[in-house]
Amino acid sequence: MSISSKLGSAFRSAAQGVRHGPFVHAVAVLTLAIALFTLGLARSVDGLVQAMLDTLGGSVTVTIYLEDQTPDADAQVLLKTLEEQVGGTAVLVPPRTSLERLARELPELSGLLDAFEDSPLPASIEHTMPESHRDPEVLRRLSDVLAQVPAVADVDWGEESVTRLSAIARGMRLGGLVTFLIVLVATVTVVAATLQLAIYARREEIEIQKLVGATDRFVRVPFVIEGLMQGLLGGALALGALLLLAHLAAPRILGLVDFLLATETRLQLVSPRLGLELLGGGALLGLCGSMLAVRRFLRV
Repeated sequence: MSISSKLGSAFRSAAQGVRHGPFVHAVAVLTLAIALFTLGLARSVDGLVQAMLDTLGGSVTVTIYLEDQTPDADAQVLLKTLEEQVGGTAVLVPPRTSLERLARELPELSGLLDAFEDSPLPASIEHTMPESHRDPEVLRRLSDVLAQVPAVADVDWGEESVTRLSAIARGMRLGGLVTFLIVLVATVTVVAATLQLAIYARREEIEIQKLVGATDRFVRVPFVIEGLMQGLLGGALALGALLLLAHLAAPRILGLVDFLLATETRLQLVSPRLGLELLGGGALLGLCGSMLAVRRFLRV
């Protein structure tokens, strides 16, 4: 028998199995769809939160307040050293510029602030940190090192907000990983159990195939195809449900995110990559469940 004939026979056997046990297969498909929908929703939420964290993290700035009467040459040396050894961009903010900025931010005090001939505010260096240096521990160590520089009076890096954002990011990643593992194990178990029911209902057919010389691979392939079909259908249903939810909820959610981030960048709740992941993940889960079920049966 040629390979094409074997594949045709396997697909016909798989289709026959679906017709003989539609309820069992529907339960497996719905279970996969619910599990994949949950994972996809978690990925969408995690993507939104991560985008917010990245946007907010991009504005992490270390403000280095200089001592009074610090020569401009010393300030420039410190600025260049930061850019060369740490990365990112550093800008020297003269005292007068700081006063003008404060007047713009507090217009009700602009008249009072204009009365100062010399700015009471110190000169500072605003250093926008590169992505590799946005971790709280890295920022804390850098702050401690800068505090030892004679020309530096104080260092401010927004410790409270940066630490809180970092904790949120870690919590989201850990929660996503735990959710994924739980749903993965539960889904594979349920799919394997439902396919075992289908295999048990067709045990006489399988025994006859074994008696006439069918190999384990020949017996296994139709059930693997059934698992693959279940996975793809479950992934498609999950993707459809996510797209429907995104269509209904996206305007409000994305409008709120854009308002919080004060950005015109449009974020996607369901990206093409997520769609491919759902279909591929469904197929993989269906394959794993079917192979596990058939292996258990053939061992008996």
